[in-house]
Amino acid sequence: MTALSRVVALDEGKFADTVWGREPLLSRAADLGGPDGFTDLLSPAAVDELLSRRGLRTPFLRVARDGEVLPPARFTGGGGAGAEVADQVLDDRAMHLYATGATLVLQGLHRLWPPLIAFAGELGAALNRPVQLNAYLTPPSSQGFATHYDTHDVFVLQAGGAKRWRVHPPVLPDPLERQPWGGRADEVAATAAGEPALDVVLEPGDALYLPRGWLHSARSVGGRSLHITAGVRGLTRYALVEELLALASADPSLRATLPYGLEVSDPDAIAPELTATVAALRDWLATADPAAVADRLRARSWSSARPAPISPLAQLDAAAALTPAGTIAVRPGLRWSLTADGELRSPVRTVRFPASCVPAVRLALDGAPHRVGDLPLDDDADRLVLARRLLTEALAVPVTPTTG
Repeated sequence: MTALSRVVALDEGKFADTVWGREPLLSRAADLGGPDGFTDLLSPAAVDELLSRRGLRTPFLRVARDGEVLPPARFTGGGGAGAEVADQVLDDRAMHLYATGATLVLQGLHRLWPPLIAFAGELGAALNRPVQLNAYLTPPSSQGFATHYDTHDVFVLQAGGAKRWRVHPPVLPDPLERQPWGGRADEVAATAAGEPALDVVLEPGDALYLPRGWLHSARSVGGRSLHITAGVRGLTRYALVEELLALASADPSLRATLPYGLEVSDPDAIAPELTATVAALRDWLATADPAAVADRLRARSWSSARPAPISPLAQLDAAAALTPAGTIAVRPGLRWSLTADGELRSPVRTVRFPASCVPAVRLALDGAPHRVGDLPLDDDADRLVLARRLLTEALAVPVTPTTG
């Protein structure tokens, strides 16, 4: 199964055309991986491991009760001798708060827990967007957060227990990140008091997709509930507007100073300047270069995601021991672009290669594993120099029978 098919009981095309960004979608375990569908990603034993033996610090744990986030001092403290930190999660305090009705929120699990690191990478690759993963452990018959909306799309994966979800239509469709629900708390509360668009209980293995802006609240049913949320931060048309305005600063007519003494609070006084500015902006927009916009969007998008982790010591050892018979492949999740003169840009770094190496670099990083001796360079010595550099720059990874 693909990462997307694990959470959506529709084929990818239909999901993209009819559901994504438009409406919620409930997918039952029977149509996904079964009731054990997400236990490989996170289990109660994994939660215990994270809380007690991984040295978590804030903000990797949040604690909420009755819609209120508790101060970290309630569940953190010093790390003890040899760990000079003051905000390490204390497992006994976290246990006490959970036992007395608080929800534990494990955040940033796409950076912490190996099965979820891999899953986030796979789902992010399918959606072509960065994915963040949090987990919510809710005590029996409890609710951690009041009705609210998120400014990003989410997939809810029920890993254990049962939880009742009440979902209402947006009070603000497609909210931007700068438009959180707290600024519309009264509207949210009034809408939440009405009949929900969706009132369902998620059982183990069920999944629920919620577009940004849809109101939701959840309460555990019976025993404790453990669910994972995959948050997807999509780019919006407003992001295009922001980048266009940034590029528009190059136009002298749009940088012009407003007339001396202009009373900007007077609509009649500002009207002619507004008309002239709109006209100048319209003229400039007609010349906007899609390549320049794409370049800015690439920088914004690539900086929000990290490629798959590497093993630094093993990576260096592999580079040192590499032979023409060895195999390498692009680092999973790495985004890159390469110019004809050899400048390679990626979220990791910018690297320059000789122009003569460009065909070999493109082949090595095309997504498939490649034998070093097959790279299109003059001899094995040149091939090894390039392959070792790709490894030490963390652009490629070694492929072995156990990893490839």
